[in-house]
Amino acid sequence: MSAFAILFFALLLFFWRFEKRAIQTEEIVMIALISALAALVRIPFGAIPSVQPTSFIVIMAGFVFGAQSGFITGALAALLSNFFLGQGPWTPWQMVAWGLMGFTAGLLRHTFVMKNKYARVLFGIVWGFLFGWFMNLWYLFMMPVEGFWGLWLTSCIASFPFDCNHAIANAVCLLFFSAPWLRIFARIQKKHGLLE
Repeated sequence: MSAFAILFFALLLFFWRFEKRAIQTEEIVMIALISALAALVRIPFGAIPSVQPTSFIVIMAGFVFGAQSGFITGALAALLSNFFLGQGPWTPWQMVAWGLMGFTAGLLRHTFVMKNKYARVLFGIVWGFLFGWFMNLWYLFMMPVEGFWGLWLTSCIASFPFDCNHAIANAVCLLFFSAPWLRIFARIQKKHGLLE
C-alpha cells in the first residue's frame, strides 16, 4: 500500500505544481486535447500487444511544450484511455510511467538527445523497455512475496517480447513521424504563444 501512496502523492504533486503555474485557458485546452488524442490512439491498438502510439504523442508533447506539460499529458492519457480499456490498480502506475516519459522528454528538449532524430529514436527505444519494467512492479507490490527483485527480474524477462513491441513502435513513430508532428506542435505554440 505504501507504493500506491507514493504514486498518488507524486501524481498530486505534479498536478498541483502545474495548477500553480501562471497558465492561460488556451494552454489548458491544448494539453487536454493532446491528452485526449494520446488516449484515443491507444484504443484501436489495444489488440496489438504493447504497440503504443500514445508514447509517441506523450514524447512529442514533452519535447515541444516542456517537462510539466509532458507529465500531465502522459498521466491524463493513461487515465482517459483506461475508461475504455479498463481501470484498475495498474492505472496510477501507467499514469506515472507515461508521465515520466513525457517529463524526461521535456527535461531533455534542449539537448542532443531530443534534437537529433536518431538520438530521439534511441530515447523512444529505451523508454519502451523502461515503461514495461516499471509496469512489472505494480502487481508485485499487490502481493508482497520473498525474493521480490528476483521475481521482478523474471517478469521483465517474460515481458521482453512485449517491451520489444513497445520499443519498436516508438522507434518507428519517432523515425518517420516526429518531424511533421514537431512542425505542427511548434506552429501551434508559436501562433498562439502557448507553453513557451
